Amino acid sequence: MTMDSSHSLLAVLAVVPVGLLPVITFLLVLIYLDTYRMVRMRLVLAMLVAGSCVAVACYLLNGELMDLLGMNLTHYSRWVAPVVEESLKALVVLWLFRTHRIGFLVDSIILGFAVGAGFAVVENFYYLSLDHNATLTLWIVRGFGTAIMHGGVVAIFAVVTQTLAERNVDVRPVHCVPGLLTAIAIHSIFNHFYVSPVLSTIGVLLTLPPLLYLLFLVSEHRTHDWLEVDFDEDAELMRMLDSGQFDRTPAGKFLDSLHDKLDGTLVADMLCYLRVYTELALRAKGLLLARENGLDVEMDGETREKFDELRYLERSIGVAGRLTMRPFLQMTTKDLWQLYVLGK
Repeated sequence: MTMDSSHSLLAVLAVVPVGLLPVITFLLVLIYLDTYRMVRMRLVLAMLVAGSCVAVACYLLNGELMDLLGMNLTHYSRWVAPVVEESLKALVVLWLFRTHRIGFLVDSIILGFAVGAGFAVVENFYYLSLDHNATLTLWIVRGFGTAIMHGGVVAIFAVVTQTLAERNVDVRPVHCVPGLLTAIAIHSIFNHFYVSPVLSTIGVLLTLPPLLYLLFLVSEHRTHDWLEVDFDEDAELMRMLDSGQFDRTPAGKFLDSLHDKLDGTLVADMLCYLRVYTELALRAKGLLLARENGLDVEMDGETREKFDELRYLERSIGVAGRLTMRPFLQMTTKDLWQLYVLGK
């Protein structure tokens, strides 16, 4: 190995940590801050891989679009690339919402940032392969600026979408538009470099990490309040079911009115579905409250049997029955998420 090649290798080894570690380190800090340990590391790793796949897809798609539109790299990176890249990253987050893997802002921040981090790592590896002689300043910009920006804007998209869809069972397209436009705008502004790249990087570091940390604190507070209120409501419903006074509640009166319209067995299964769902919801909230107090509680065999019973009852009452019971179960993205947390 020649002296020049040795210096080149040392230069690469020096800039790789600067370009790749900041975004991963920040992601690990977010995971550490999660009091309730809501997000499993396995899912975080899956989102890193998903973000990496999006980066590869964007590389191929951006090349085709740039040729098709006849734009130079500078104009394309400012106006078109943010739209393409943030839209594809948003699709990964939407899959998380559709499968009820996101219930709180904490989930949105961690998993959204993980998608962006995976994207940034692959993008930085690509730029490193193109230019081994890039200066340390450039890699500081890419590692502390561009990479954090990629993670931050996806997290912002997820947070805004989660906030708008919080009281619904499913995330709808209208919930996604504001967050997506915000992510695209931030990405585009960053790529314009209205000030020097170094100042843009400083702006990212002074804005996005503190904002995400503030959202983290807000989410932790709201999660605590939600657990306390909903735990009491679920416990009261279980008390009514166990005491034989359920028929005095609105849900009990409604089910009683269905005896003349539906088969008695179906109505009984709907009542059982309500009981099992509420019991599992209570166990999920109890698990999170235990984690809040530093205890790690695992799901027992009885709870797994309850999940099997819930799935059987879902098939028994059908889609129409589940839709009929939804108002009484107070189903929102949080409620469906808590069952996912308990059952995973």
